[in-house]
Amino acid sequence: MITAPSRRGRTGGGHNRISPVFLGIAAVTAVSGWAVWAGFASQPGLAVFLFVTGAWIVSLCLHEYAHARTALHSGDISIGAKGYLTLNPLAYTHAMLSIVLPVLFVIMGGIGLPGGAVFIERNRIRGRWRHSLISAAGPLTNVLFAIVCTAPFWLHALDGVPAVFRFALGFLALLQVSAAILNFLPVPGLDGYGVIEPWLSHGVRRQVEPFAPFGLLAVFAFLWIPSVNQWFFDLVHAVLRDLGVSDWDTYWGQQFYRFWQGTPQV
Repeated sequence: MITAPSRRGRTGGGHNRISPVFLGIAAVTAVSGWAVWAGFASQPGLAVFLFVTGAWIVSLCLHEYAHARTALHSGDISIGAKGYLTLNPLAYTHAMLSIVLPVLFVIMGGIGLPGGAVFIERNRIRGRWRHSLISAAGPLTNVLFAIVCTAPFWLHALDGVPAVFRFALGFLALLQVSAAILNFLPVPGLDGYGVIEPWLSHGVRRQVEPFAPFGLLAVFAFLWIPSVNQWFFDLVHAVLRDLGVSDWDTYWGQQFYRFWQGTPQV
């Protein structure tokens, strides 16, 4: 999440009804998920791609909504006028960071890129705990999403679940877990740093502030280092295994997701 410096903003309630754009994305997710489940699609990989990508965008919208809703209840009454409560991905201040780049990273590397950005008028909010909770609300949404995606696994309720749908859920869970872990890193510019920032001294915050725009880039630069990449995904898979999702599930989920490489033979 990216926050704005203190500034005057509109305080009107704005339009808080759910955006048709979000409803359209949710509808595509539901229909493609049904196609994966029913085996209706002639190209199961394409259906998996649409289902996982749609669900991933839905989770990004909910991530940003959680930041905004928590900020609203913490004192930033300008949130509604900015359109953040409509769940419209096009309303976010940095649609490229919030939606486009995360989807591209899923397509290219199968990693859950943390979403960017809603502007929070921090001067309206009082109390360090509230500031920390606003930052934590987004990645906690990814945690909740991961728990829901993996529920059939840790509840041992996979009887009757089609294999391809199971693989798609496994890959979607991988994205949610990786996003939550990355978001909670205490790196400037990421939500994890936003959680601890209110508890740092003013001097430390001033020294760190210039590095915030480059924090996310630095994280992904480190992830290009093979040993760091291996450690990160070992951690992600360890969490998934604790939730009942095997490496087999996530591997085949990613193979079906990349439908342009041809239909995999399980």
